[in-house]
Amino acid sequence: MSGTQSVDRESFPVLKNDLMLRAARGEAVERPPCWIMRQAGRYLPEYHEAKAGRDFFETCRDAEVAAEITIQPVRRYRGLLDAAIIFSDILVIPQAMGMKVELIEGKGPHFPEPLRTPEDVEKVLNYKVDVLKELDWAFKAITLTRMQLQGEVPLFGFCGGPWTLLVYMSEGGGSRLFRFAKQWINEYPELSHKLLQKITDVAIEFLAQQVVAGAQILQVFESWGGELSSADFDEFSLPYLKQIAEKVPKRLLELGITENVPMTVFAKGSWYALDKLCSSGYQTVSLDWSWDPEEAVKINNNRVTLQGNLDPGAIYGTNEIITKKTEKMIKGFGGGKKNYIVNFGHGTHPFMDTEKIRFFLEECHRIGSA
Repeated sequence: MSGTQSVDRESFPVLKNDLMLRAARGEAVERPPCWIMRQAGRYLPEYHEAKAGRDFFETCRDAEVAAEITIQPVRRYRGLLDAAIIFSDILVIPQAMGMKVELIEGKGPHFPEPLRTPEDVEKVLNYKVDVLKELDWAFKAITLTRMQLQGEVPLFGFCGGPWTLLVYMSEGGGSRLFRFAKQWINEYPELSHKLLQKITDVAIEFLAQQVVAGAQILQVFESWGGELSSADFDEFSLPYLKQIAEKVPKRLLELGITENVPMTVFAKGSWYALDKLCSSGYQTVSLDWSWDPEEAVKINNNRVTLQGNLDPGAIYGTNEIITKKTEKMIKGFGGGKKNYIVNFGHGTHPFMDTEKIRFFLEECHRIGSA
């Protein structure tokens, strides 16, 4: 999986707001930076206009449209968001590995041919992935977005965590029981590790090439981390997350990039793993809303920057409730002037009021600047 892109990185606009990057690297800042998971998407009326009835993945693959959707929240909430995140999906890695993925409206992702047996792996998966070829559209979207942002805020690239991708690849979509994913790691542990390693290898190259294309900060979404026991997390998730943190910077050096690109890990529901995640090689650890900020700060003990963790459901509340919960969160993380990035504890919902989100962001600025 070697190769280079023809990207003129010297032509990228100068970054005007580096607050996110400084906070992610653990530097003291004047206020905590703000961004929101799934900030580009379904809750914005302009998203539906730009999507114009297209299939979700078709929308992702159109660089012009993906760039427009990525920038929409930055434009709407000008001066309130400190980062953009490329409009894409974690399931592009299984697609690159040869799996068909559909996104069904109202239902979510669907794999017509999930991995249920060892024979399925041989039949369905491509183990020799040309990342530059298979995900060329993703890199084009990142480069175009970086140019069109005009340096207003830095751009996040991202990928799914290996265990999370294995869940989708084996379950065929979302799940409540996680029967097939659990069957894989318990009936075929050796083959599971082989699969996880292959996903990890692709993820490392994908993340590194996103930086070449223009991403300035990275996040790994281990969205189903909390479905593993502590022991299984240590075996089937953590080692692969650590590999990504260790190998992406090395790969970037091979690709001629010497800048310090911060990396964030978000392992939703993995409450038992916070101490280990804070020593896993990432500069930032993102927390879901189940965490008490003060407890998380104690466990972290100034090792990394913490990100999060407002329950997105708070946005359905009154302005008074949003203020109260936001103040409690920022205070719990020590006031936000060091080792903290404001975010939700998960993504936005399609039903959210855009003006309530504006109010939340304004309150983050007011409270964080105090």
